[in-house]
Amino acid sequence: MTTSEDVKKAPAKDPWDLPDVSGLVVGVLGGTGDQGRGLAYRLAKAGQCVIIGSRAAERARTAADELGLGIEGADNAECARRSDIVIVAVPWEGHGKTLEGLREELAGKLVVDCVNPLGFDKQGAYALKPEEGSAAQQAAALLPESRVTAAFHHLSAVLLSDPEIAEIDTDVMVLGDKRADTDIVQALAARIPGMRGVFAGRLRNAHQVESLVANLISVNRRYKAHAGLRVTDV
Repeated sequence: MTTSEDVKKAPAKDPWDLPDVSGLVVGVLGGTGDQGRGLAYRLAKAGQCVIIGSRAAERARTAADELGLGIEGADNAECARRSDIVIVAVPWEGHGKTLEGLREELAGKLVVDCVNPLGFDKQGAYALKPEEGSAAQQAAALLPESRVTAAFHHLSAVLLSDPEIAEIDTDVMVLGDKRADTDIVQALAARIPGMRGVFAGRLRNAHQVESLVANLISVNRRYKAHAGLRVTDV
């Protein structure tokens, strides 16, 4: 007879024990914009296979050729189909329409939303709150057959694109409802020298992470900087 004393609990998983993602193909929707280009450049430089997506395939191929590093360019649909992980870096204004049109191509894919819904006026940047709660939650609503996460919100496009900068000194807040998926995204962030992916909660908490970019814009303007984030004591 087995007693409770005979049953041993499995040891807790080390949160820094992350999977090997080096063989995965990463697609970047909106890869011709500043943020998308910067992420594509850094991931490809780290050895990741990267495809840039755009509404116009020719524009994507031009951007890919400019970046080099084996990066390919394709229209958004082909980019989504050929990728294992798809980073959404499109402008907020086209976010919903873009994803709605790619529902079939993104089915079964791990989607990483890094879009920040922001408005701008004479006082500077301010956060917008989508009806679904956040850009990431909008993505999850539009892509019911995809595994949606949120990450890469607080990165400076200027630093990402600067070839003279060897390391990006920042943490990446990663949100999602399945730990296996957030582990993959954390591991992808860690491929970029200087970066660390930190689990920051479920997708329902994405709004405050997206909104924080408005504060960082204010920091950058005040101090003429390209500020990022570091989480202490983890």
